[in-house]
Amino acid sequence: MRALQALWKFVRVLAWVVRGYVSVRRTFGTLSDEQQARAVEVWARGMLAIIGIQVRVKGHPAQGPVLMAANHISWLDILVMHAACHCRFVAKSEIRDWPLVGVLTTGGGSLYIERSSNRDAMRVVHQMADALRQGQVLAVFPEGGTGDGVSLLPFHANLLQAAISADVPVQPIALQFLEASTGAHSFAPCYHDHDTLVSSLWRTLCAPPLLAQVRYGDTQMANGRNRRVWAQDLQATVADLRN
Repeated sequence: MRALQALWKFVRVLAWVVRGYVSVRRTFGTLSDEQQARAVEVWARGMLAIIGIQVRVKGHPAQGPVLMAANHISWLDILVMHAACHCRFVAKSEIRDWPLVGVLTTGGGSLYIERSSNRDAMRVVHQMADALRQGQVLAVFPEGGTGDGVSLLPFHANLLQAAISADVPVQPIALQFLEASTGAHSFAPCYHDHDTLVSSLWRTLCAPPLLAQVRYGDTQMANGRNRRVWAQDLQATVADLRN
């Protein structure tokens, strides 16, 4: 029975993806930035509802200009954060080439980075700093990869240079996936190196109803810290926010 329910969810997910794809291709160009942001939030909430994930927000997202820094568990993190509050993500360049998903991610305003290239990292930092100076809300996953939601990977510091250069705050964010009925930690949404997008999605669809918790911390300025020290402090803050 659970497999049949998951299959029905999968069909609805594909239909929702196609709906979003058509919307981005046909109507996004006619919308204002604010209208696009609201449309992304609505689409993300709809997708999570289909999958069976409820979003619970604790704290308050900061207004731009701000750089949000969150721990990274799954490809679902982007949907969860969009559902809570639209922001522009810095995403790995491979996502841009994913069928359908790449168009949706680009439509959501993502900036892309070649993670293996230091030169490209500097290009993205300059692009981020310009966007922050314009008052935008950007988001990064400083771990650089996905963890299990229990322990944190070391926070990389390179992209924090954008906040230092633009003299804007960073808001730490803690993400968690829990079983809705018990509040216990759920590993179902985790996206490991050996996973494919389809296998990770199927595992999540087969899981019991889930709760995605987004906890916003207080914004903080660099206050003289270099990016490496700031990255360490942000990692400790995110770890505290999950407790």
